[in-house]
Amino acid sequence: MPTLDFWFDFASTYSYPAAMRIAPLAAEAGVAVRYRPFLLGPIFKAQGWDSSPFNVYEAKGRHMWRDLERLCADLALPFRRPESFPQNSLLAARVALIGPDDDGGEAFCRAVFRAEFADGRRIDDTAVIGEILTDLKLDPAASSTAAGSTTPP
Repeated sequence: MPTLDFWFDFASTYSYPAAMRIAPLAAEAGVAVRYRPFLLGPIFKAQGWDSSPFNVYEAKGRHMWRDLERLCADLALPFRRPESFPQNSLLAARVALIGPDDDGGEAFCRAVFRAEFADGRRIDDTAVIGEILTDLKLDPAASSTAAGSTTPP
């Protein structure tokens, strides 16, 4: 079966709807999906930005938030604008990379996006990541250790 590498940042607004719909679309097309988190922050810094371009350029940000609301409504996805944007996605990305097996990895990634963009939770909070892992029947302490964190979720 062909495999599609799905590259995303957990803090990326448009990655949320993509992550929530890619698996069923890929399955329908006979393609496996491999979830590949990466960090946009270093790319933004290389451009001279200290934040997301949606914060740097106010009008761009306003249009993006409205577009995301509409897109989520069209896809029947719950949406809640995070109070802090962008959130630091390093811990979530590390856990996903060391992560659970293929099925658990997808479930973890989707749960992180739901926590941030549907529930308005902080994905840089070790307790939130720990709760996600626990809900998925995964060991938060083992994931934290493997991800190189000094404090368990």
